[in-house]
Amino acid sequence: MKLKEDQFSWYEVPTEIKNLLLSAADNWENTTESEKYINQALDQADSNTDVLVSAYRYFFYKKNYPMALKVAEKVLDKVKQLENLPEDWEQLKPILISRKHNPQIRLYLTTYAAYAFILARQGKLEKAKELTQKVKEINNTSEFAASTVHDILTRPASED
Repeated sequence: MKLKEDQFSWYEVPTEIKNLLLSAADNWENTTESEKYINQALDQADSNTDVLVSAYRYFFYKKNYPMALKVAEKVLDKVKQLENLPEDWEQLKPILISRKHNPQIRLYLTTYAAYAFILARQGKLEKAKELTQKVKEINNTSEFAASTVHDILTRPASED
């Protein structure tokens, strides 16, 4: 089934980029072809947040974890820049707690948790545990998925 551009009128990117993303979806079964469209969209999007999020999800579901991490890092960096977030966790944590309902901060936390999940999929379990623990400190619910991933990563081996 071909997707139509007007189905995604809420997706605020230029028509040519939207068409590239739709072509990637239409060619999902042909990874070489679909990846070509995703990469063209990334090249043309000039760091558009929606395109970056679409791309890291695309690469994740295609199991291209190195690219998923690379693009997720771009999302994190973009939000840090837009929101003027500090690098140091002890300075960042209270900002994230106080603003966790802000859409940009929610995007940051969701991407941070996804980044940790991708690391876990790559076998980088200690780093994944560390990052999911940080997100749990901000919000201990399963809203950002970090709590679930952290619980799985830290569950004793004797438990099923």
